[in-house]
Amino acid sequence: MNNMLMATIGGGFFVAGLFLLAMFVRGTEVRPKAGNDVDRKEQLRKLAAKLGLAVVVGAVVLVLTRWPVIAVGSGLLVIGWNGIAGGAAEERLAMKNLEALAAWTESLRDTIAGAAGLEQAIPASIRAAAPTLQPHIRAMVDRLHTRMSLSDALHRFADDIGDPSADLVIAALILNSKLRGPGLREVLSALAGSAREELDVRTKVEAERRSTRRSVQIVVGASVGFAAILVIFNPSYVQEYSGWMGQVVLLVVALLFGAGFAWMRRLAKFTKPERLLARVTPVDTEAVPR
Repeated sequence: MNNMLMATIGGGFFVAGLFLLAMFVRGTEVRPKAGNDVDRKEQLRKLAAKLGLAVVVGAVVLVLTRWPVIAVGSGLLVIGWNGIAGGAAEERLAMKNLEALAAWTESLRDTIAGAAGLEQAIPASIRAAAPTLQPHIRAMVDRLHTRMSLSDALHRFADDIGDPSADLVIAALILNSKLRGPGLREVLSALAGSAREELDVRTKVEAERRSTRRSVQIVVGASVGFAAILVIFNPSYVQEYSGWMGQVVLLVVALLFGAGFAWMRRLAKFTKPERLLARVTPVDTEAVPR
């Protein structure tokens, strides 16, 4: 048992070393921070719940099978189960925000016709905005009431939303707040129409990706279910995995399955484009050559 435990721990360190080597060769990209403290606290709460469930599932599997590799793999599967589908919830949220943004842009365009300027039109558009945008618009109005300039308030508004499509609309508002030129209504009409067209395209793409995500879930569920059936109903067939050599072989098999799951997730993943109005962080500033 001690030899098997040491082999499992050594295999885990070996896999971690390979992962760090791959990250070093590939490199990482520093992204600007997005979201507020409430969102981060909610993410930490969900992560803590996942970790707790993963520990419980891993302990149960370890007691039933006496296989540390399967116990650790089960815990990792619980943690990454939502990500296996390729970010379906994130994509639906992005589509919902895009629809709300298009509606708010149209409302702001119509409000500008009867207002003296953006300073009066933006507070008047809160009531017609979607519930997902109302807190951000109210925060922007509060900043305007504290004598913050309109362009800075719009920049903060873009950071609060953190959506590339919203940056296009907000960039037009920032330019108008600085230049005070005519034609803002026509620009907002064009941007609202572009957002509607992008929403239609995303809807079609999401329908196509839905089948890929369903295939990923079927493959993962069938693989895990078949392995569980063998362990429960035919333990003599998998008895060879009980030794330390069997655990090493099982670790290699688990890594191959994990690589296949990661590849399928990449096929169905929703990749968010880069933002136009992303703030430059201090790390990015240091990375710029002088």
